[in-house]
Amino acid sequence: MTAKTLAYYPGCSLHGTSAEFDASFRATARELGLTLQEIPGWECCGNTAAHSINRLLAAALPVNELAKVEQDMKLDAVAVPCAACYSRFKTGAHEMQDPTIAADIKAVVGRGYDGGVTVQNLVDVYHDAVGLEALAAKVKRPFGGLKVACYYGCLLTRPPKVTLAEDPEYPTHMDAVVEALGCTAVDWNYKTDCCGASLALTEQGIVDDLVARIVNDARACGAEAIAVACPLCQVNLDGRQTEIARKDSAWVGVPVLFLSQLVGRA
Repeated sequence: MTAKTLAYYPGCSLHGTSAEFDASFRATARELGLTLQEIPGWECCGNTAAHSINRLLAAALPVNELAKVEQDMKLDAVAVPCAACYSRFKTGAHEMQDPTIAADIKAVVGRGYDGGVTVQNLVDVYHDAVGLEALAAKVKRPFGGLKVACYYGCLLTRPPKVTLAEDPEYPTHMDAVVEALGCTAVDWNYKTDCCGASLALTEQGIVDDLVARIVNDARACGAEAIAVACPLCQVNLDGRQTEIARKDSAWVGVPVLFLSQLVGRA
């Protein structure tokens, strides 16, 4: 693989309800000198449905995509900007470390996977594949200190034995990325707390409480915007504020943007 070429797995959300995430990521990758090669004939990673029902299927779906990258595309890194898809890819790769489970996965997929592909989430791409110095050098319209709360959510850093995150409870890589854009990353309390997206249809009252807690803390800590790297988190944190405002006339909202949109704006 050339240093600037990544396989690209957009996933279902980026081809549907979060098309702006896909568009902004592709545009920023191109501007930053990255070549994205979308995995031919990619299939759903099985997030939510598969891993709730069948552990083997949940692992086989992402491993099949990793095998395509490794053996068909001959690349050694894949960009997976959706945090939920990223979690499934990392979990699938982790499952392959168990010889017994790996044999079962190979039987389902129809071929092996040798672990030669690095799975990179949205933050990894900007922080590691591009690099902070190179990112800062590309900035044309710095934000001038815009105060941003970086929200990592549940899946970018946990479980740590799977993600190998730098700090699963208080990560800082997204903070470093927004700082490179001329923003000020605020110190706040809910970086990795769950926003309740999986309960959005069944327990809306609980979700409203979770979203209000997260947004209130971001605002109290001075944030003028919240940066996210997950389509589910973005829809939930942004969309639920409308319902919260209906219940609370004193509600003051905070805009929720994909990290890729902030990068694109800068």
